[in-house]
Order: sequence, then C-alpha cells, then structure tokens
Amino acid sequence: MSFKTMIAAAATAVTFAGAANAASIAEIASGDERFSTLVAAVSAAGLVETLAGPGNFTVYAPVNEAFAALPEGTVETLLQPENKDQLTNVLLYHVDDRVLKSNMFAAGANYYKPILESERLCINAGNGVTIADGTGEVANVVIADIVADNGVIHVIDKVLLPGTRPACH
Repeated sequence: MSFKTMIAAAATAVTFAGAANAASIAEIASGDERFSTLVAAVSAAGLVETLAGPGNFTVYAPVNEAFAALPEGTVETLLQPENKDQLTNVLLYHVDDRVLKSNMFAAGANYYKPILESERLCINAGNGVTIADGTGEVANVVIADIVADNGVIHVIDKVLLPGTRPACH
C-alpha cells in the first residue's frame, strides 16, 4: 500500500470513527489537511478510537511539514506494521490525559508528563508556548486551544521525540 493510499484510508477511518462524536480530536484532525500525516500515523498505531472517544486529552499535533522535516524515510518506516510499538510511543508522547488550554500552562519552564509514562516534556509558557522534547529540540505552538468535545489541540511545528529528559529549569 502506498503512503498516499494509507493517508486516504486513515482519514476515512477517522471520519467514520468520529461520526458519533462529531467534534472529537480525531474528527477535527481528519477534517484538516494540515494533519493528514498525523491522521495516517494515528490510524496505523490503532489510536483512532482513543482520540475519537471520551476522555480528557491535550494533543500537541504536528503539522505535515513537521513530519516532512524528519530524516528521509522516517515516517514510512514508522508506519510499517512491525514498527507499531515505536510509532505508538512517539504518538503518545504528544498526548496528555488532561485538558490543558494554553492559559493553564504555568509561567516559565515546567515539566509535563505525557501519556508515555516514562517521559517528560518541558513546556515553556511566556511569550508564546514552546515544548522541548527528549532530543532537546524545541517545538513552537503555532495555533493554541482548538477545542474538541474530548479535549484540546495545540498545533506544533515539530514532531516531538522521546529520549532523555529535556533540561527544563
């Protein structure tokens, strides 16, 4: 199956999965072309029902350009069935099990724990919001507070990758 076919199939799956809850995080993402790669990844990881279902989620959603900035072949490799666990870990690193609107981030640099239990993000709120990941690199929140029935989406310009605990203080 080609990458474009996977994206189209994933978008269809998310659309049907989100139909009962039309304003879920999954439905919002599937309806926005900027997230087509994210939608394909969520589908390949089997996380569509989670992000379409009830819950309190904050999703730091990378745009397609963020995925394109990864080393060549990374996305295609992660989407292969044998790499589902690694893909799932990367995606869960982008999700918090609380609803955190941008005005709820503590001022300055603070650790936040995503669903990926063993990892931390360093979120710096002040003049905008930035997120340092396990590589020490920083993502910018380019659009904050897209409200869904089951949480909130913050659009980011980099794929967050687990690794070592980012320096935060």
